[in-house]
Amino acid sequence: MSLSDDPSNVPTIHVTLKIQPPPLHNKPNATIKISHCNTPKPTSMANTTSSNRTTKEPKSKVRPHLVLFPLPFQGHINPMLQLATVLHSKGFSITIVHTRFNSPNPSNYTQISFQRIEDGLTEDDTENMDVIAILSHVNINCEAPFRDFLGRMLMKEGERLACIVTDAMLHFTQGVAEEFKIKRIVLRTSSAASFVPFEAFPMLREKGYIPMQALQSEMPVVELPPLRVKDLPDITTANRGTFYQLLAQMAKTTRASSGVIWNSIDSLEHSALAKIQQVFQIPVFAIGPLHKYSSSSSSSLLTQDRSCIAWLDKQATGSVIYVSFGSLAAMDTTELAETAWGIANSEIPFLWVIRPGSIRGMDWVELPEGFEKKTRGRGQIVKWAPQEEVLAHPAVGGFWTHNGWNSTIESISEGVPMLCSPHFGDQRVNARYVSHVWKLGLQLENGLERDQIAKAIKRLMIGTEAKEMRERIKVVKENMDNCLKEGGSSYESLNRLTNYILS
Repeated sequence: MSLSDDPSNVPTIHVTLKIQPPPLHNKPNATIKISHCNTPKPTSMANTTSSNRTTKEPKSKVRPHLVLFPLPFQGHINPMLQLATVLHSKGFSITIVHTRFNSPNPSNYTQISFQRIEDGLTEDDTENMDVIAILSHVNINCEAPFRDFLGRMLMKEGERLACIVTDAMLHFTQGVAEEFKIKRIVLRTSSAASFVPFEAFPMLREKGYIPMQALQSEMPVVELPPLRVKDLPDITTANRGTFYQLLAQMAKTTRASSGVIWNSIDSLEHSALAKIQQVFQIPVFAIGPLHKYSSSSSSSLLTQDRSCIAWLDKQATGSVIYVSFGSLAAMDTTELAETAWGIANSEIPFLWVIRPGSIRGMDWVELPEGFEKKTRGRGQIVKWAPQEEVLAHPAVGGFWTHNGWNSTIESISEGVPMLCSPHFGDQRVNARYVSHVWKLGLQLENGLERDQIAKAIKRLMIGTEAKEMRERIKVVKENMDNCLKEGGSSYESLNRLTNYILS
C-alpha cells in the first residue's frame, strides 16, 4: 500500500510507504540541523499583518532599505524570512537575496522584494555534495553576484540602504559590506549556547578534544561545562579541513560585523549571550522566538500535509508524541526499524513525519512487517507536517526531535517536553542543554535501540517525571511569552535593534 499524495486520503498507517519526493518551489529533488523577564504589557506587535503590503509610500516617507541574505537550507531560510516580516513591521523596506538552490516562494511575501543571484551549483552538485561542500561553494560562487547586486542598488537614486543582514555562515558578505562601507549584522539561527563551542574550535583542536575519539566521547570538556566531548558540534564531511576553515571564517567575520541577532531569549540563554558579547565586543540582540512574530508555514520548501491536524483533533489532550527529525537528518534502514518498533512498543499514540530522502539510499520506505497491526488505530504517518501548528495542538504531549534550534525553540514556546536524538552540528549542544541544564526533556544517549526508545517515550509522556518536565517547561513557556510583550526582553531588544540600524 502507498502513502497517498492527496492529504485528504492519507490513511492512518501502512506497512509500506511509497514516498515520492514532494514538490519544492524550484526543483524536485533538492538535498536537504536565567534571568527573568519583567511582566510586560500586552502588545499587538507580534501579530503583524500584511494588509497594506502593496501600498505605495510618499517620497517624503521612503522606508530605509534592508537587504537580507539567508543560507539556502530550510532551518536558515525560515528564521530569516520571519525576521524580514518583523523588520518590515518596524518600518523597513526589505529585499531578500537568495540562491537558485532552495529558493523561497516570493508569492507568499508580497510585501517583500526578492532577488535571485547565481550560486553556480548544478542539480548534480546539490544531490551529491555534503552540507559543508555546498556551504563552501556558496561562499565562493555568490560573492561576485552579491557584490554586483549591492553595487547596482547603491547607485539607485533615492535608495537608502541602511544595512545588510546575512546568515553567519555566509562569511564572504562581511568583506562585501566593508567594501561598500555599510553595516553588516549577522543572524545566527542556532542557539547562543552552541555558538560558544563553535567559536572555541581552535582551543578544542589544540587541546585534543577534536577530532573526537570514541574512547574519550564521555569525557567532560572542562573549559565548556556542561558539555562532554560527544556533545561538541560536528558534521560528517569528506573534507574536515574545509569544515574547520568555514568555522574559523564564520567566527572571524562575526567578530568583525556590526552586531548579531539571535533567535533566542535572554531569560533562557543569559549566560551564553553575555559571554558572546564579552568575547566579541559587538552588540547582541536576542529577539526570539521569531516564529511567534510570523509563521514559517509560508516559507516551507516541502509541502505540508494538513490532514494530521484533523487526526490530532480526535486525540486526547497531551496523549500524542510527535516524531520529526527535521529537513536534513537521515537514518539507515536498521535505525528506521528500531525507531518503528520503539514507537510501536511504547503503546503511546503518535504522529510520525517520514520525510522523503530521510532514509539513506532509498526513495521509498518499507516499515517492518507487523508494525501496522501493532499500531493500528493509534498513529498517523505523514511526509511533512505544519510543525508549529502541531506543537501548539493540545493533543501533543511530547516531541521526539533531532534538536535543530528552530524545532527546539518552537517546542519550548508551546510547552512541549522533548525526547532528544541529535544528529549533527549544533543539535548536540541543544540536546545537552534541553536534557541536563534546562531539564525540559530526555536524551537518547546510545543510538537507536527499540527497548530504550519505548522506555524513553513512556518516561517522557506518562508518570511523575513527565509531569515534572511539563511543569518546568510551562514556566519557561510563560516567561518566553512575556519576553515578547511590551517591556519584555525580546521586545526591548527588537527596539534596540531597530534604533541601532537607523543610527
